[in-house]
Amino acid sequence: MLNYVLRRIGYGIFVVLGVLLLLFILFFAVTTPEDVARKALGERVPVAVIEQWKVNHGYDKPLLPGPGAWRDNMLVEHYRRMLTFDFGRSDADDVPISERIKSGIGPSLALTLPLFILSLVVALPLSLLVAFFRETYIDRTGVVLAVLAMSVSILLYIIGAQYIIGRVLHWFPISGFDADPRVILRFLALPILVGLCAGIGGDLRFYRTVFLEESNTDYVRTARAKGCGEARIMSRHVFRNSLIPLLTRVVLAIPFLFMGSLLLESFFGIPGLGAITVDAIQGNDFSVLRTMVYIGSLLFVGGQILTDLSYGLVDPRVRLE
Repeated sequence: MLNYVLRRIGYGIFVVLGVLLLLFILFFAVTTPEDVARKALGERVPVAVIEQWKVNHGYDKPLLPGPGAWRDNMLVEHYRRMLTFDFGRSDADDVPISERIKSGIGPSLALTLPLFILSLVVALPLSLLVAFFRETYIDRTGVVLAVLAMSVSILLYIIGAQYIIGRVLHWFPISGFDADPRVILRFLALPILVGLCAGIGGDLRFYRTVFLEESNTDYVRTARAKGCGEARIMSRHVFRNSLIPLLTRVVLAIPFLFMGSLLLESFFGIPGLGAITVDAIQGNDFSVLRTMVYIGSLLFVGGQILTDLSYGLVDPRVRLE
């Protein structure tokens, strides 16, 4: 197992290095440092101001290694900064990117973690219930409602919830965030509700499909032939043997909880990493955007490794070699 883990980590390192190379090409070769400077300062800024800005942000160095610049160039500096988590400062306001990330992790987790747990608590039992009553009106009604929920854009959920629940009923604030434990739930209740309604359809469809496929296997038919109750089959056999596809979806989603939700944070005024990413896109803050893409790739690779390791924990037939 140790050899497998080391091999997967090695593959992950190559993937991350490839992502860094792609980021360098996109942010420095396709978009030149002069373009970055003009996006940050404005199109009519004097050339001397642009040159000084490039010096302050380290964009004045040669792009690639060459004679006399094998170490002091932007490619090597790009890899050094990303691999050592020295992300530098924002192109827009010179705020250290690491401080911005630290301040955004808390609000993002405060939103995504309860939403993630509630989604599992609601979607898994509903999916088991629908699969239990397969080919009945309960199953058909559940599928129709799930498809309808998936067909509605999350923007409509957001706008409708803000208008009806926030403005008409005045149950919760439309937007804003306060980390005070006494009032934080008041600000998070509405975005969590919207995220739950927007995602429940896809979760229900996926989990129902997994449970139905497992309920048609030979061992399930054998259990039915022996007189085992349907409720016991669904809860103790079908659910347990469906853990591998469930873990593939669940474990892979855990690392991205730290990245926050772009739309929910942006529309509800939650200062998390998702809102930071949206602000970086809108403000042409390439250094922050480059950092967020890199962190997302690290989390994705880590999630893939955790997913593979979790297979051996839930299914003794899986051998990690």
